[in-house]
Amino acid sequence: MVKRRCAIFPSSWTLSLAAAAMAIACSPAHAEGERRRIDLPASTLSHAIALLSREAGISIGTDGTLPHIRTGPVHGSMEPGAALKALLMGTGYHARQVGPTAWRIERDAPASALAPRQSGPKAKPPADGTGTPILVTATKRAARLMDLPMAASVVELGDRAELRPGAAVQTADVAAEVDGMTLTASGHGRNRLFLRGIADSAFNGESQSTVAVILDEARLTYAAPDPDIVLVDMERAEVLKGPQGALHGTGALGGIYHLVTRKADTDTASFSLSGGAEAMSGGDLGYDAAAVVNLPVSPGVAGARLVAYARRDAGWIDTGAREDSNSSQLLGARLALGVEAGGGWRLNLTGFGQWRESRDSQYVYQPGARTRPDQLAEPHDNDLRHVALNIARDGEGARIVLSSAMTWHDVNDVYDATQGAEGFGLADPLRLNLERTYRVWDNEVHASGDMGGIAWLAGISVIEARQYDLTLLTSATGQLSLDDDRRITTDLSAFGDLSVPLGSGLSLDAGARLFRSSLSETRTLPSGVLKSDLGRTGVTPAFALSWRPDGAHLAYLRYGSAIRQGGLDIDGIGEQARLKGDELATVEAGWRQQIGAKGTLDLGAYFTHWQDVQSDMLQPDGLIETANAGNAEIIGFEGSLALPLAGGWQVSAGASYQDARLVRNDLGIDVEDRRLPMAPEYTLRGSLGYSFAIGNAEASLRARLRYVGPARLSFDPAVDRPIGDYLESSLQARLDLGQVGFALDVDNPFGSGADLFAFGNPLRFGSLRQYTPQTPASVTLSAHCRF
Repeated sequence: MVKRRCAIFPSSWTLSLAAAAMAIACSPAHAEGERRRIDLPASTLSHAIALLSREAGISIGTDGTLPHIRTGPVHGSMEPGAALKALLMGTGYHARQVGPTAWRIERDAPASALAPRQSGPKAKPPADGTGTPILVTATKRAARLMDLPMAASVVELGDRAELRPGAAVQTADVAAEVDGMTLTASGHGRNRLFLRGIADSAFNGESQSTVAVILDEARLTYAAPDPDIVLVDMERAEVLKGPQGALHGTGALGGIYHLVTRKADTDTASFSLSGGAEAMSGGDLGYDAAAVVNLPVSPGVAGARLVAYARRDAGWIDTGAREDSNSSQLLGARLALGVEAGGGWRLNLTGFGQWRESRDSQYVYQPGARTRPDQLAEPHDNDLRHVALNIARDGEGARIVLSSAMTWHDVNDVYDATQGAEGFGLADPLRLNLERTYRVWDNEVHASGDMGGIAWLAGISVIEARQYDLTLLTSATGQLSLDDDRRITTDLSAFGDLSVPLGSGLSLDAGARLFRSSLSETRTLPSGVLKSDLGRTGVTPAFALSWRPDGAHLAYLRYGSAIRQGGLDIDGIGEQARLKGDELATVEAGWRQQIGAKGTLDLGAYFTHWQDVQSDMLQPDGLIETANAGNAEIIGFEGSLALPLAGGWQVSAGASYQDARLVRNDLGIDVEDRRLPMAPEYTLRGSLGYSFAIGNAEASLRARLRYVGPARLSFDPAVDRPIGDYLESSLQARLDLGQVGFALDVDNPFGSGADLFAFGNPLRFGSLRQYTPQTPASVTLSAHCRF
């Protein structure tokens, strides 16, 4: 049960109403009908409400802590209700009068195609042209996207997750709607994730990931590839672009990929079930199923939410006599417990697991082919388990959050070693096994609030990440350990952030993170054992100056920074060498505008300087070592537009351009082409949708295109291959009958077989050209029901 608080008194809403009643009896001058002089400066929403409460002599209650929303000035002689209406205009909140001098602030009901139907004409958008605000929580405090002085994208998942849970929405689907977000194409659970051209390598080595994957309050990954969480029963995916070291610590060079789950409802029981079947051109059949159950254990006090899903991805690569050999299977489950402990405290306990198994790899040896000669199967296994405890309190003027989470992530790959492994000294090698184990323990305490119009955030964090990489070459009669690398990284940090209004719509944000990062590494090689201990202390600051002339426009200038710890490297002659840690800083400028009730325009430009780039490099023997590539600079531009048109039509478009290059070469080889790997020069996307009614049912159609421009595979000329230059396309149809709905999805309807990724088997790479074709055209029919 959500606890209410009063803007004036620290007691309950009931006490507020009692006080309001006493005020009426003792002071009739406070009646609603009387006009009063109101003078509210530009401030935050919570501070402005407190000021209005004092000036007008009224009681204003809220449900929990309000998000960090900037409000404009309100001046003039008016009734308190009119002042509240003017103050809340464009915030996504409204005031409901509950007594002669008492109001309650409530959030506007979201406009959703899945909302229960009501008879009569549909409600019109607000006259002021504003709609329900998009909130972002990846900044550790809730803020409107329109108030956030940094580049960010939010993909709302509610509707899609209910219509096709387990099938349609994964990391690649989010990337298709976020400009500047790219992935490699090794396969589900094996891909690396990049933002804004901050891309160090196409290969999965030992360096820390440049994008942090966060589930609710906890970090899921540290050095692992993207686990490709299937986004079942999720509210939204938030993407913060550019370095986020000030709030999220080491390694967040490119940004944050934040997944927000739906929490257990302590009041209402619900159940939903969905399933779908997929038919693929030239491939076999796939399926998906998901169930979501919410049960109030103790109504108003405790609730449980269980999510379970399964899917089979169709195979479409024929390997010798093995047809459709690259099919994969996945199981996932999440249990969330929520307890309203009283006094504004809420406890959330989450257990989550996802288990993925791919039967074979998906590369071929001829462009456009979907067959390859017979070879040993190359399976992939990706298992993730996660437990998190979150305790939060929404109190008077401050929110306190305590979180602790543990993630166990095991990633195993097998490659055919019958070619390319002869030089290691093992007779008749058969398979190369890469066994990688990741453990991340993330603990944090932070508090946020508003003090005199100044929004503040402060916290401490402890992260321990353990990483074990074992490389084994096996034969029918024995095995050889090629590399056994064990890393333990500990990050201790304190962080803070302030947002200060300067007047005339201007605001200054300043934040920093003081950290101590230590790394202990032990490598066992055929030549001997190497050990290294590294430590680093520093500060990663962030600053932003923003101008908000009204609730629908925002301009900002921001500086952000982040670092990544170094490590232990083996150089070209087999000697131990220490890697320098990366340092990255970005200056960006942006303009964000709300157009009508649901339209948005977002423009941005940025410059990044990246010092001592750590890059995972493919060696001639097929193994991967990390090297300092030098310094890089990135210049980029991006823009997006989402616009509802008349008659139920909607259009969305986006574009990005980036020039990402080495400006100093420390690789010790001639690099004529200095573009960073996996950074497409440009991307273009567009979609057209149409929503309409069929009797009492609601239907929608959507067509989507995305073009990814040219990119490269590696710095090394001997390894480099051209990639990119491909078109993604899809068609979608939805029919919602209320409790029952249907969806039809057609992916790659043009049947394109363009090369997505010019890499597959590291041992065969030097002798055989490799290609990863696009997934063939497929049709998926899904159905869901809700109770």
